[in-house]
Amino acid sequence: MTPRIVAICGSPRKDGNTETLVKIALEVAKAEGCKTKFISLRGKKIHGCISCFKCVEKKDGRCHGPKDDFHPIFEAIKEADGLILASPVYFASATAEIKAVMDRAGMTSKANDELLAGKVGGPIVAARRAGTVNTYSQLAMFWPINGMILVGSTYWNVGFGLMPGEVNKDEEGLKTVEGFGKNLANLLKKLAR
Repeated sequence: MTPRIVAICGSPRKDGNTETLVKIALEVAKAEGCKTKFISLRGKKIHGCISCFKCVEKKDGRCHGPKDDFHPIFEAIKEADGLILASPVYFASATAEIKAVMDRAGMTSKANDELLAGKVGGPIVAARRAGTVNTYSQLAMFWPINGMILVGSTYWNVGFGLMPGEVNKDEEGLKTVEGFGKNLANLLKKLAR
């Protein structure tokens, strides 16, 4: 079975630095034999969890909260073996859209016997200058609380640049994200044996 990876990019910017980093990780994973899917939250309506607890009551693997663009994204996450969550830094934090996906996916997973458990992956973060460690940590916490496996590289998966394309000048950031994509693919292939 070919491992499947879905990447959710929380950047509102088309072809921005976050998207660039994610696509590099996916290219490496694809070259290593994985199927990949890129989902941008740009232009999508994603609301946060409203604590309605209908996912707890119904236990059908679905979020019954706001009617928005979350459901197809969550279906893609459930179908995948690997998951990448990516965000630019907004005031030392992740974007509201990626956080909404995390909150709703996490709550629905918990309410349905940890349905995300065993998936592997990790975060990718882009920033102009600071806030990367806070944002990386915020995203990384999603894996262990959901019984998932957090994959690393040779450094944290962060890249620096303000204007679209500037991250391509961050050689260490690019190398780190490439290493992450390779590690993610190799772990998935080992788990699939």
